[in-house]
Amino acid sequence: MFPLKLWFIFFSILCSIFLLRLFLHRSGLIYAVRRFADWFEDRFHVHQHLKVPEFNDSTHQENQFYRRVSLYVNSLASLEDSDFTNLFSGKKPIDIVLSLDDDQVIFDTFLGARVSWLNRVQRDAANQVVTRSFVLKIRRKDKRRVLKPYLQQIHGVSDDIEQRRKELKIHNNCGGRWKSVPFNHPASFDSMVMDSDLKSKIRYDLETFLKSKQYYHKIGRVWRRNYLLCGPSGTGKSSFIAAVANLLSYDVFNVDLSQVRDDADLNMLLLHTTCKSLIVIEHLDRYFSEKSKVSSSGFLNFMDGILNFQDERIMIFTMNTKEGIDSNLLRPGRIDVCIHFPMCDFNSFKDLACNYLGVKEHKLFPQVEEIFQSGATMSPAEIGELMLANRNSPSRALKSVITALKTASSPADLTYASEDGGAAAHWKETVPKEFRKLYGFLRMKSCKKPGSFDHDDADMIERRPIILNE
Repeated sequence: MFPLKLWFIFFSILCSIFLLRLFLHRSGLIYAVRRFADWFEDRFHVHQHLKVPEFNDSTHQENQFYRRVSLYVNSLASLEDSDFTNLFSGKKPIDIVLSLDDDQVIFDTFLGARVSWLNRVQRDAANQVVTRSFVLKIRRKDKRRVLKPYLQQIHGVSDDIEQRRKELKIHNNCGGRWKSVPFNHPASFDSMVMDSDLKSKIRYDLETFLKSKQYYHKIGRVWRRNYLLCGPSGTGKSSFIAAVANLLSYDVFNVDLSQVRDDADLNMLLLHTTCKSLIVIEHLDRYFSEKSKVSSSGFLNFMDGILNFQDERIMIFTMNTKEGIDSNLLRPGRIDVCIHFPMCDFNSFKDLACNYLGVKEHKLFPQVEEIFQSGATMSPAEIGELMLANRNSPSRALKSVITALKTASSPADLTYASEDGGAAAHWKETVPKEFRKLYGFLRMKSCKKPGSFDHDDADMIERRPIILNE
């Protein structure tokens, strides 16, 4: 009799526990119970608080670790249990991104240790944000065991998230500040018209740079690489910059020197660039030929001075010609790699025809080659525009290029020199180059006759800019 009564009491207790648990889960009180249990347990432990501010106190420069913690915290599954969570749309309309609200706490578990993060936000009387920070709360008994590997995990997880969410941006300076917009340039190394060996060499140089942080630090150098792109307008320098940004997934900081007030302004722009970025200054020769508010010494210090100490940056400078440029600007240490971008030749023409028209061989190619061998030349951009305008008919596109090359090598004004004496030569000297090109283009349009040609496949040979020094 006694054992039966004991079993009845035991069964009643089990049923009560089950019903209580069911009630707690159905009503949501289980979260309140868990929170109370955690609070009660914390009363018996000593904690340490570690603060991660948004900006460094001394320099007011952005704290890169704050950004990593933000990515990590907002990726935790326990974010859904927070009292207040912000919902934002992602890159795609169907994507929803969760973000921890101000002054909210989120919990995490690592190697059996329980930690918490507080998203602390301080505001002034006008409700404007003064400071932001994350505060890590960890038990002292767990600190030595888990803190270092936990911080390493934050770095690893945040890197993975950044790679998945990476949206390149281009930053332009205005009024001493950077303003950014999404960078969606389609250029790639595959689409660049460049000698395949040189392209592979440059790609290898860039990829080696990405893996060389420890080596640079070992030899006492800043983890930075400087490139100089030299060549006439329309030869692909800007497309090269965009291709490098896409290859490395680096943001672009485009420095407009006309918007820089003085040396100090240029230095502040440099200090507010981020890691994994390209710092670009185009038309450097124009800057040296015109009056600027930035001194020569200030610019040289910008390139490799003491303030240019931040790691994982690539600086790219472009110019049309190196004539008249101070040799101190081009010395090793300031310029690591110099790449020359020449005008179009027959090899680059074939690559352009392959890219723009899908043509690897054509009956007109020997005629084009003969014209190039005679000394005629145009920029790749000019030839590309002609092919783009006639992309529906490869034959018409090639004939338009032939006519333009003939016009470039034997301008129409020279044909009238025998009749008008020196008038034609005087016309060539006085009329701007852009009008002469327009005149040649109109002649090309008037001389066009429709026709069709067969074309076969052939291997692609690419134009050959050269690395001048490394």
